[in-house]
Amino acid sequence: MPRRNKDSTIVFPDHPEFRPNLTPREIFKLGSFGGTYWRPIHSGVTKRKYANQHLEFPKSWWVGIPKEDLVSPFADYDVSRNKYGVRVGASLDYWETHGWIKPQDPYGWVQWYCRFYAGRRSPDDARQISRWAKLAGENGRFRLSLAGKCAKVARKTKVSARVAAGDVTISPKIRQTLQHWAIVLKSKDVRARMDAGTKK
Repeated sequence: MPRRNKDSTIVFPDHPEFRPNLTPREIFKLGSFGGTYWRPIHSGVTKRKYANQHLEFPKSWWVGIPKEDLVSPFADYDVSRNKYGVRVGASLDYWETHGWIKPQDPYGWVQWYCRFYAGRRSPDDARQISRWAKLAGENGRFRLSLAGKCAKVARKTKVSARVAAGDVTISPKIRQTLQHWAIVLKSKDVRARMDAGTKK
């Protein structure tokens, strides 16, 4: 089972390169996907209908999370349910047409992550971890972008890296996207960008 480090990263002993800092429960508890992620779908990949797929996971994951924050129809996507109050991401159809959805996880990356966190290992793990790394890993484009924006604000306003990292007015869409990929920005990310700027 995964464990949490003192720096808040989640450690998977068999995949040390994969270091998210949000659990599946935390992704949804914080407010994600406008409440629609586990909605009933008809998969264009498997040609099958799915519903209530979140119920395969421990009940403890969903305690205190309203049903409407999990299984609302896509037409009822509600930005107020999202942590940062913004809408991000593309439709399931978009993901399918771009070849990002594999039959084993018809809902996509977060379904893969939930199953990986719960202990499943599969031939698709390397691909999914690589996708995560490129977007939200330590050198992922979205994480570096947000950290850079926060570092710029920190230098300009003379606030600490911790304060800038927690300033939700800085790029809420990038923050929401990172949350969907199991990452919340930390002060160490901002300090690294500040240090990089100092060395230039």
